[in-house]
Amino acid sequence: MASNGIRDRVAIVGMACTSFGEHWNRSLDDMLIEAAESCYASAGIDADRVDAYWLGTMGNLSGLTLSEPLKLNYKPVTHVENYCATGSEALRNAAYAVASGAYDCVMAIGVEKLKDSGFSGLVVTQPPSDGTAPAMTAPAQFSLLAPAYFKKYGLDDETGKEVLSRIAFKNHSNGAKNPKAQFRKEIPLEQIRCSPLVADPLGIMDCSGVSDGSAAAIVVRAEDAHKYTDKPIFIKALSFIAGPAAGPLSQDYDFTTFPEVVASAKDAYAQAGITNPAEEISMAEVHDCFTPTELVLYEDLGFAERGGAWRDVLAGAFDLDGRLPVNPDGGLKSFGHPIGASGLRMMYEMWLQLRGEAGPRQIRDPKLGLTHNLGGAPGRCVSFVSVVGR
Repeated sequence: MASNGIRDRVAIVGMACTSFGEHWNRSLDDMLIEAAESCYASAGIDADRVDAYWLGTMGNLSGLTLSEPLKLNYKPVTHVENYCATGSEALRNAAYAVASGAYDCVMAIGVEKLKDSGFSGLVVTQPPSDGTAPAMTAPAQFSLLAPAYFKKYGLDDETGKEVLSRIAFKNHSNGAKNPKAQFRKEIPLEQIRCSPLVADPLGIMDCSGVSDGSAAAIVVRAEDAHKYTDKPIFIKALSFIAGPAAGPLSQDYDFTTFPEVVASAKDAYAQAGITNPAEEISMAEVHDCFTPTELVLYEDLGFAERGGAWRDVLAGAFDLDGRLPVNPDGGLKSFGHPIGASGLRMMYEMWLQLRGEAGPRQIRDPKLGLTHNLGGAPGRCVSFVSVVGR
């Protein structure tokens, strides 16, 4: 599979992100207003300059979710959702609209208000079915990755747990440097390793939480980018894949890889002209919903050799000062995961890093950044990969 892509045809010229967390005193409208107004200011424009909007959020029924609080003056608002890739899907559709020539200046915005709902995962109503779908929690489904990986590549349980704990430790260390993160505290490695079990071998510190938050981006044609800012970032690739969902039907499904991620990464790299992602990508934000997910993603995205990512983790390859920093903003694990906003939050970190504005998290001279979202569960998921650069 291959797509033509829109390499260097559109640019992001403004971005904003609220803090993520338990915002009991703030409504969904409050967060949308903050993200949108801060994004306008970032691009040096007002709302009248924006031709159209793409809103990513789960469970809301229409564009009125955005147009009403922003009091938009009769502008098109398209509501999209695609599991945990919802925010990225809003950006993808907004970028394609500009690249097509349909609009000159658009906004992609994502939001979620989860903490008041009582939900611990996706706010989603499942369609009617025959009742035979497996009833497993998200931690239980993703926990299957760990023993499969350990067995395939010869890790004993103690070493495997050390690797998973090291991933969580890295992300919390990065998040502690981020003023907008939900969890701004370094967690001792031993505390992570010994955290109460949720779904063996995953402890509570192997699982990302959910949160409230919003993020937004202004997208324009590449040739117009410097009219808005002297430091735009350019979209090199956008790839989205929905798989056949064959995993639950297979007795020998391989839980050490996500075929959807492999396919979306291959497509994105072809669009961007990347042949060696481990060398050419400067940094990445990946979908670390659970620590073994991040471990598998290192290999599916081509950041590590098959069966070698665990050694790279222990060697610090993906740390902030490593050869390829992953989740420099803290990832889902530390920054938080308001479903509709997460993809745009990842892009917000690319925006800061590529502009040299990431403060104590700043990576030295980044050239290309990658963002990745995964929605669903092993064997039945969607995957998004973007590549952006200066």
